[in-house]
Amino acid sequence: MKIADGVDSTALLTDQYELTMLAAALADGSASRRCTFEVFARRLPHGRRYGVVAGTGRLLAALREFRFGEPELTIAAKFLDARTVEWLRDYRFTGDIDGYREGELYFPGSPIVTVRGSFAECVVLETLILSIFNHDSAIASAAARMVSAAGGRRMIEMGSRRTHELAAPSSARAAYLAGFDATSNLEAARSFGVPTAGTSAHAFTLLHSGADGEHEAEAFRSQVAALGIGTTLLVDTFDITRGVATAIAVAGPELGGVRIDSGDLGVLARQVREQLDTLGAKNTKIVVSGDLDEYAIASLRAEPVDAYGVGTSLVTGSGAPTAGMVYKLVEVEGVPVAKRSSHKESRGGTKKAIRLARRTGTIVEEIVYPASGQRPETNGHEVHELQTPLVRAGDVVEGLPTLRESRELVARGLISLPWEGLKLSDGDPAIPTTFVR
Repeated sequence: MKIADGVDSTALLTDQYELTMLAAALADGSASRRCTFEVFARRLPHGRRYGVVAGTGRLLAALREFRFGEPELTIAAKFLDARTVEWLRDYRFTGDIDGYREGELYFPGSPIVTVRGSFAECVVLETLILSIFNHDSAIASAAARMVSAAGGRRMIEMGSRRTHELAAPSSARAAYLAGFDATSNLEAARSFGVPTAGTSAHAFTLLHSGADGEHEAEAFRSQVAALGIGTTLLVDTFDITRGVATAIAVAGPELGGVRIDSGDLGVLARQVREQLDTLGAKNTKIVVSGDLDEYAIASLRAEPVDAYGVGTSLVTGSGAPTAGMVYKLVEVEGVPVAKRSSHKESRGGTKKAIRLARRTGTIVEEIVYPASGQRPETNGHEVHELQTPLVRAGDVVEGLPTLRESRELVARGLISLPWEGLKLSDGDPAIPTTFVR
């Protein structure tokens, strides 16, 4: 909803219980108590060795717009008392937020985000923070595994038709952050500056069919005329061998690429590469798509594939659609507090975190320790401070990493992992996390 010209409110991207807790705290006088909340994942999704922090930039943008205008207050007034509604009317987060840089790797228990302020102003942010980080980090973590499996080959995000329309741009952003090269989603280009890619679907080839039969050459000729010989032609609508021959006959040996979207991609890629080379199109690239995930991409590493288009698996987190992060109260007025529920325990107290690495750059351990204590001994290892100021007194800190800089951070992080941390098989997290009391 609009609260001012050109400004959208994010205040109702929340759960009702955030505001009913607020009402109760205002009534009993506890709303003003100084608190610390932390965002962390108790564990990584099954089979994962690391996670990628994503969504920081989107959160900070959403935080600026977390305001209650009249449309939002009308909804809130249906279940809240007048005092709470008036409190929300003037709401503005005035606390501090620290967090891992966007693009940083994380592990079980990593204090990814730390929110400090009054209980009232912090508690209402829980759902907004978790919805952004759980979605974006799940996508980025899956995307990073796919990028590693691709071994430097071009990666294109093509999942817009397999997710919610409003989730598609953020999915594309998270994929780009993790190393994908482009997206098919145009809103991601407008909102986040992600490079785009795309040519045609089977429908365009079928469009050129008539009562007298299929006219694949006509479709290819039309696409080349519009987009140039650098375009990529989809060659498997009918017969793939004939499609490749027709593509080169129409565009010539300088055709940019051909795309295979079905069948046994490994076998077909080898056949198409041999055919292209025979036809003199030695520089024509082969793009494959169609239900790819990191395992399928890894299985194609030895095949003559130049680029991958990934859709459904990517935007659904490749089997892990949420990062499993939680937002827990860990300190009240300087006193550590902790949840003791079975299998849902938390560690009390505000924390800091460092990551240790050998001189070669390979990381070996993450250490989480009380923010009020001294930094633990590092045994001669190089030390990387993990948390950085994001918000101070309600204002977003200047000079935070851009999306492109965060993308570079992911790439450096993947290089820093021990080799076993890049395995796609089940196993322990790539490095251990040590918790110091």
